[in-house]
Amino acid sequence: MAKIYYDQDANPTLLEGCTIAIIGYGSQGHAHALNASDNGANVIVGLYEGSQSRAKAEADGLAVHTVAEASKRADIINLLLPDTRQAQVYGESIAANLEPGNLLLFAHGFNIHFGTIVPPPEIDVAMIAPKAPGHRVREIFGEGAGVPGLLAIHQDASGQTKDKALAYAHAIGCTRAGVIETTFKEETETDLFGEQVILCGGVTALVRAAFETLVKAGYQPEIAYFECLHELKLIVDLMYEGGLSYMWYSVSNTAEQGGYQIGDRFEDLVKEEMAGVLQRIQNGGFAKDWIDENERGLPNFLPRRQREHDLLLEEVGAQLRDMMPFLDAKRIKQRHGT
Repeated sequence: MAKIYYDQDANPTLLEGCTIAIIGYGSQGHAHALNASDNGANVIVGLYEGSQSRAKAEADGLAVHTVAEASKRADIINLLLPDTRQAQVYGESIAANLEPGNLLLFAHGFNIHFGTIVPPPEIDVAMIAPKAPGHRVREIFGEGAGVPGLLAIHQDASGQTKDKALAYAHAIGCTRAGVIETTFKEETETDLFGEQVILCGGVTALVRAAFETLVKAGYQPEIAYFECLHELKLIVDLMYEGGLSYMWYSVSNTAEQGGYQIGDRFEDLVKEEMAGVLQRIQNGGFAKDWIDENERGLPNFLPRRQREHDLLLEEVGAQLRDMMPFLDAKRIKQRHGT
């Protein structure tokens, strides 16, 4: 069974006298910075010159420096930039400013696991990864609770890396819910796999395919949208609250029987494909291709993003969501970069 750490396992006094530099002030960055600051930690923020996040961080009461200056000043440096920017920023602004005994933190293991960042051996390297988007990390903290997190140790030069990482997890609220011990390898590979085959890839592919099948068969797009996308949240909420058993308990017998029959067929079809996806993640194929795609200016990624944005499913969905003000429906302006 996994080892899980809670508030009583953390020693917050290990952060006394330490300066924590949060590099980046996006979804995770702002939550980590504000939670730790609220818990009494000395937090500064590192941003590139001209960052639009500077005004927001300063308005939140935090001192902002360049990434290089923040790294120089800090004892604990948490690199919370997008995966594809971390290696460049580390090489340009952080590496030369590290000192023995510093703790370099991550919230995702991608760059350490795939070797695009290789810290010197005298540096402690760990991961504290909240299992929620940043806005939820901040929201739940404000309610007096916390979201679960993951802990991994890559290098323990000081002999105190786990203790310091747990103190940090305590500062951002994760030990309130529990922090599960893992490895950079396990976190990275399972995170990428889950995103690709279920959370972002698998679910969206099923929704698109089901919607397009019904529309091609002559059914109204509005009806197809409700059946294939809108009601998905109802089912996911049931699973979130009580697992698969609670979902099956909550739906009709007709839905349960149809779900078993067709679900079994789908499962048989995709297991072999999923094994191939996992293998490509494990052998570094996905990471290599994604890094190369970024280095070439995203020639395949950006057109694919645009095609997704232009789907009939998206057009119909936007119109129907406007009928439901209780949803607080969102509309985005299509991005042309990352």
